[in-house]
Order: sequence, then C-alpha cells, then structure tokens
Amino acid sequence: MEINLSQIGMEQGRQYETIITTVDEKGNPNAAPIGVICAADNIIILRIFKGSHTLDNIISQREFIVNITHDPEVFQISTIRNLPEDYFNEDNTLKCAEAYFKCEVISLTEAVKQSDPIKKKDEAIVIKSKVVDLVINENTQAVNRGFGYVIESLSNLTRFDMVSTEQKELYLNRFREANRVVTKVGRKEDIKAMREIKKELKSKGYDL
Repeated sequence: MEINLSQIGMEQGRQYETIITTVDEKGNPNAAPIGVICAADNIIILRIFKGSHTLDNIISQREFIVNITHDPEVFQISTIRNLPEDYFNEDNTLKCAEAYFKCEVISLTEAVKQSDPIKKKDEAIVIKSKVVDLVINENTQAVNRGFGYVIESLSNLTRFDMVSTEQKELYLNRFREANRVVTKVGRKEDIKAMREIKKELKSKGYDL
C-alpha cells in the first residue's frame, strides 16, 4: 500500500507534535515528545539536540517510531521523566497511539540554524527519514500547535477593550510570539487566521 502522511492530516512543509519511541542496544524503550516536519508524502525531517537518548538510539538503530496521540499526560510524562514501560506495546509503539508510523533513517546531518533562539546551534542533528509503515488505529489528525495559538489569540482579542494598558501590552507580546510560531509551523489555515487577527489589532491602532 502506498504511504501518504496526508491520511493523518500531515501537510508538506508543516511541523507536527508527536511522541517518538526508540530502543537502545539492550532493547530498553524510550519516548520523547519531538516536532516532526512532513517533507513529502512518506518523508519526514526532525532535529534533535545532542545528548538525548532519542538521538543516541536513532543513530545506533537507524530506525524509530512516530506516535500520533492527543493524550496530554503522555506528552507531560515523557517530557519530564521516562515514560513507564506499561505505556508501550511489545513492538515499542504507544498503547495510546491513535496512529503511528515506522521510519528508517536516510541521512544524519549536523545542524546550524541561525534563527534558533537556543544558543547551542551547532549541537543538533537533522534526521531525514523514510516512512516504511503507517498504521491508523482510529480516525485522527496529527497535532499542530498552530490551532491552539489561534484560539488563544482570539480569546485575548475579545478582551483588548476591557483590560488595562499593561495587560494590553502583555497580550500584544503574546500575539507576537504566537504569530512567530504559527508562521513557522502552522497550517495554512492557521497562518491565514493569524493574519486576520493581526489586521484587526492594527485597525485598533496597535503597533505590531
């Protein structure tokens, strides 16, 4: 069967929030929340900083699994500490995964990204991989941060005429950051929505 990541709502050039699972040389599982860029129908790109178990495992095994889930607890646990083994299936996929796809590494490249706010720009690896298997357990869409930023920006917009000058400046700073992120990783619909919010704020006389 031809693999196409659009089946789980992934658009070329956009970034999605996932949980990547890997195993080390001893077969111990590891999970980490990592943003994945859809580069083509069956090609993804991700950037991981050196020193992480995930990167070490990918370099060692040359393969990994990308899990699609909307479970906030799994994102929270795997960010702060190791995800317990009872969250994993025997094949190293996550039990909560609405969909997942298995990847094989095509290339590993030293990454230097001048626009990155992180200081250690030379301590990351860009991983280009081919999707070799896609399993959809239930109808789902990969998570994109853009939509959440749109909703938060709209919520703040409704309050602009009711808050203090200090609070307005806080909302403006939040919008600037939200717009930066959405422009970078959001879907075209999210980018369009943020553009309209920006127009509305400018019409109210706010400098953006």
